[in-house]
Amino acid sequence: MARKPYPSDVTDEEWDFVAPYLTLMSEDAPQRQHGLREVFNAMRWVVRTGSPWRYMPNDLPPWEAVYQQSQRWLAAGVFEAMTQDLRRILRVLAGRHEEPTAAIFDSRTLRSTPESGARGGYDGAKRKRGSKVHMAVDTLGYLLSLHVTAADEQAASRSANSPRRCRSNPASRSSWRTSIRATPASGRPRRRASRTSSYRW
Repeated sequence: MARKPYPSDVTDEEWDFVAPYLTLMSEDAPQRQHGLREVFNAMRWVVRTGSPWRYMPNDLPPWEAVYQQSQRWLAAGVFEAMTQDLRRILRVLAGRHEEPTAAIFDSRTLRSTPESGARGGYDGAKRKRGSKVHMAVDTLGYLLSLHVTAADEQAASRSANSPRRCRSNPASRSSWRTSIRATPASGRPRRRASRTSSYRW
């Protein structure tokens, strides 16, 4: 790599892990004009800095090529596959079974941005207008599923639909004891009986 490295550049160890997921065609394919690792580094730069695509530095591949390749990766589901496999590895290293038997659902409201578009809504509990991120994690805190909706959608209703949204997830072949955890606007846990329900997926 001739250019000066950025802090967001992928390390050799990280590249060994992600490269098989990102390689949608052979490295010597005639339509490939830029190195795959450099394209991935450029995408990481955008993600870490939050900069617009067109503001990418000139020593990285053209923003059009990076954007188009990132859309191909998203459409192919490579990041979902990467996340699920990494979660399995980390669970095994922690002495757990590779597939979880429980899931925890929670949500967070983010303020609106111009990119929110139709997702913008008003969360009366948090007194914020924006989008709501619904997450499902295992008991170790590793991500299972994530979905973004308008902020006025309730976490409980989204959690109830999460099993159906996760059917394509290989982890859904397990029987999960699903815990729905709600956090009030004050940030303090609500004192009430635990609400749990079982799903056979």
